[in-house]
Formats: sequence, structure tokens, C-alpha cells
Amino acid sequence: METIENKTFDRERALYASQGISLKNCSFDGPADGESALKESRDVRLSHCFCNLRYPFWHDVSLTIADSEMTELCRAAIWYSADIDIRDTKLHGIKALRECSRVKMQGCDILSPEFGWSVHDMEMEDCTVQGEYFMMRSSRLNFTKVRLKGKYSFQYIQDSVFENCILDTKDAFWHAKNIIVRNSVVKGEYLAWYCENVTFENCRIIGTQPLCYCKNLKLTDCEMIDTELCFEKSDVEATVTTPVVSIKNPLSGYIQVPCVGEIIRDDENCRGEIRIQKQHCCA
Repeated sequence: METIENKTFDRERALYASQGISLKNCSFDGPADGESALKESRDVRLSHCFCNLRYPFWHDVSLTIADSEMTELCRAAIWYSADIDIRDTKLHGIKALRECSRVKMQGCDILSPEFGWSVHDMEMEDCTVQGEYFMMRSSRLNFTKVRLKGKYSFQYIQDSVFENCILDTKDAFWHAKNIIVRNSVVKGEYLAWYCENVTFENCRIIGTQPLCYCKNLKLTDCEMIDTELCFEKSDVEATVTTPVVSIKNPLSGYIQVPCVGEIIRDDENCRGEIRIQKQHCCA
């Protein structure tokens, strides 16, 4: 593998179609303002590199990035690529990752709206994320210790597992299918509407009007904080360990709660059972 150290590249397609190169302490920056520095490349490693130009990693295979930085000007950095390993790196440009497969990320700081669309087979561990529409239409995600802040996350995702995460995100998991969320905090309004085969285990769910219009929804030993108008038109099996402000028209199944402030039943077709452990309490 060829090693390139302490170089600056600013021209268009500066290292186009490279194969088997290791870049150390290099910069993609400069007055020529060139795009697509490493497009169509294979077996590329970057360490302690600075990326300040657009579209550097498109149609790449076997890409490793460590201890590096992609700035706000490094837009749409990694697209249409596969076999990607990113560690201890800042990804701060919009749409930083999209249409990729077999991705591993660890210890990264992501500040990127519209990150991760149509990405498949991805592992993310111990990362922080800020951005809207995070991971839309992606599948086979395995996220551990991810801390997220941003709206409209995980919409239309499938076949994914989340463990020990903190997700502060409005309108999350809409239309999601075949999802497990374990030992996590999920905060935000209108959680997981229209989802199918979604399970929350030992989670803390915070925010108004969660979990409506769901199919085969399951909650196991979950806390629900400041949650009102829950479970409307949902097929649900839920064991909740905290009081709930209000439950509205569960379609079918059951909800077991210590107590509930208000039960709203104004649709005769909604026959979900509400099992209250204490008859007199304030949610």
C-alpha cells in the first residue's frame, strides 16, 4: 500500500480511481476548490486528515477513516460506497452519508442534516448525532450508545436494533418495521406513528401523543413520562411501569398500567383492553 503524508490536494478529482493508498496528515482544501477527490477509489485509508471540499468519497469500496475531520463545506461526503469503517472522526457537512452499505462507525461526532438515507447494514457505537431526517429509509441498523438530537429520525427504517441509546427526536420511527429498542431513552412528540412490529424493552418514553396507528406494537416494562393521548388506533401489548396522563382509543390488545389520568373511548371499534392496577391515582 502506497503511503502519502503531509500533502494538500485542491484540484478536481485529485486522487481519482486510486487503489491501495494510505493518506496520513493530508488536507483536501485550497484555492482550486476541486470536487470528488477520491471518487471511484478502492482500498483507501485516511488518518488525521482534513476534508474541506465537496463530495470526496463517492463510489468507493473499502474505505477506512480515522481521527479525521469533514467540515461544514465537505458536503455529501460519502455516497454510493461500501465496506466503510469510520472511527473518532467529525462529519459536519450536510448529507454526509447516503446510499451506502456495510458501514461501521465508532466514536464519531456527526453534525449533518439528512444523514444516512438509504443506508444498509450499518453498525454505530458511542457516537453523538445532530441532524434532521436521520437515517431515513435505511435498514439493518445496529446502534449502541448513540446520543441523538434532531427531528424526524428513523422514518421508514426496517429490521434494526437500538440499545442503550438516548434519542431526543420528534416524529421518530414513523412507518418503521421490525424494530427493537432496548434500555434506551426516547424523548419527543408523536413517537412511532404508523409503525409495524416495533418493540420497546425497558425504555423511558417521554413526550406527547406517542405510539398511534401502530400494528403489532409491544412495550415491555417501559416508563412513560408526560405521555398523553397514547396508543390511539394501535394494536398493542404493553406493560407500563409508570402512570400515564391519558390513553385514547386503543384498537386492540392490552395496556397494563399502574394508573391513568384519563381514558378516552369515543370510537366503538376501538376495543383494546386497559388494565389498571390502582383505581385511584393521579397521573
